[in-house]
Amino acid sequence: MDTQVITPVTTDAPIDTGAADLTVVQEAARLIGQSATPGVAITGTLRLMSQMLGLNRGRVLLPSDEDGLLAIRYSYGLTDQERKRGLYSFEEGVTGKVMKTGQQAVVQDVDQEPGFLFRTVDRATLPEGIVSYLAVPIMEGNLTVGVLAAHRLRMRPRAINADLVILRILATFIAQIIKINTLIEERTSHLREENQELKVALEQQQNNHGILGESAAVKDALLQITRVADTPVTVLLTGESGTGKERFSQILHLNSKRCDQPFLAINCAAIPEQLLESELFGHEKGAFTGATATKPGKIELANGGTLFLDEIGDLNMELQSKLLRVLEGQVIQRVGGTRDVPVDVRIVTATHKNLQEAVNQGTFRLDLFYRLNVFPVHLPPLRERDGDVRILARHFLLSANREYGRYTLFGRGVLERLESYNWPGNIRQLENVIKRAVLIALDGNISVSDIESILRQESVINKHLEAGQAAVSNYPRAAEPAAPTRITEPGLVAPVAASSRPYRWVREDEEEQLLNALQQTGGNKTRAAALLGMSARQFRYRLDKLELTNAP
Repeated sequence: MDTQVITPVTTDAPIDTGAADLTVVQEAARLIGQSATPGVAITGTLRLMSQMLGLNRGRVLLPSDEDGLLAIRYSYGLTDQERKRGLYSFEEGVTGKVMKTGQQAVVQDVDQEPGFLFRTVDRATLPEGIVSYLAVPIMEGNLTVGVLAAHRLRMRPRAINADLVILRILATFIAQIIKINTLIEERTSHLREENQELKVALEQQQNNHGILGESAAVKDALLQITRVADTPVTVLLTGESGTGKERFSQILHLNSKRCDQPFLAINCAAIPEQLLESELFGHEKGAFTGATATKPGKIELANGGTLFLDEIGDLNMELQSKLLRVLEGQVIQRVGGTRDVPVDVRIVTATHKNLQEAVNQGTFRLDLFYRLNVFPVHLPPLRERDGDVRILARHFLLSANREYGRYTLFGRGVLERLESYNWPGNIRQLENVIKRAVLIALDGNISVSDIESILRQESVINKHLEAGQAAVSNYPRAAEPAAPTRITEPGLVAPVAASSRPYRWVREDEEEQLLNALQQTGGNKTRAAALLGMSARQFRYRLDKLELTNAP
């Protein structure tokens, strides 16, 4: 192929830069902006080349996914048979050489070019006279991704150089169309895979009584729950915070004969001790200031059904005694009352504490422990649930997108990074991380760097939580406070007792973290608080304490 011209050539004809060239460029740009598919845009561009510039039988060749050969993906003026014949290796013909070298090629006379194969279009199909063949690479950066080629009559008043200029411009347009379409296909394929996995997970969820997960640890816990669901045995759910104890207790209820009766849940750690007794057992009218009417408690309201008591280890000794009486005699006495009220309720309890250790320390009754611990079921932490992080993360992403009206996707490597994290806060923490990632993903794509940033903040928060919990546990308190206690030591965040958030000290080294969060969210304090896993009130409190109120 020694006669092949690889650089722009000159002809006797002047370069035409007239209205036709501008019209083709403008119309091609319009097609790219308005066409729903790359086929419409590229085929329309090839048609313009033929009808307005005389660049006939235009074609776009791209490597095939199956065998890597160059194949005609889009064309104008070629028959189906001609398109099927247009297959080239990177070593074949003029087209293959353009793909291999990334250089344009001009064959001034196809009849005089030994390397011209006539594979796609027979010579007999071409017009009489001297026919030229022009081919330019379709480039994405420095990478050749395809070839744009066409025939033209050699003896025309329009210069070949003018055609090369237009072909290079149109090849740039086509490169952008291909790039955008590739991204769309990747995203669509990613969505199809995610939807299929979610579909399988949801089908599995039906088999798992509403629990998302396919790990052996989860299936074992579910098996134990369903085995005792329809028996009167007392079940104690153990496991770290955030492992889904309330959800498992609901499954137990729904699989029991009590499924048509009430299911009530109460967190014993989230209600002040002075209110918890009334919340559980109810009270009579006039039992205390503000008791203007008789009110049944949760135990009474759950009559015939199931009552789930979370964080049972936080009950004080007096309430432990009263709960033991309920378990043994199925009767209660309302606060301020004198008569027994019979109840028929199944009590399911849960704790993240070691109750045996609490018994040894004298903070939990031994007889109540034995009464509760008839059938313990341990719920696995997320880090022991192999493969479940990926399923749960996609489920939480779908939920967050619906909640916030977003269309956000996981980028490459995100799910792998999520799977490698330790998750001390388990499922609840994973859900919070996904929600924050959706909020800070500005381009609709959650990147690994977004997740890394959130997980670093999570690690800092975990350390502060541990320090804050230790500080509160060591803080001197009266044995029997007369009213809900609110710690007011300067520098200590003290939410009301009904909040499940632990007390946390404000530290000077938090200043940079707070400012970084504000910078990432453009000064939006509510989003910055969500990014750090705080309430907006906690975030504003810290800004005030650290004198950052006027921070941008």
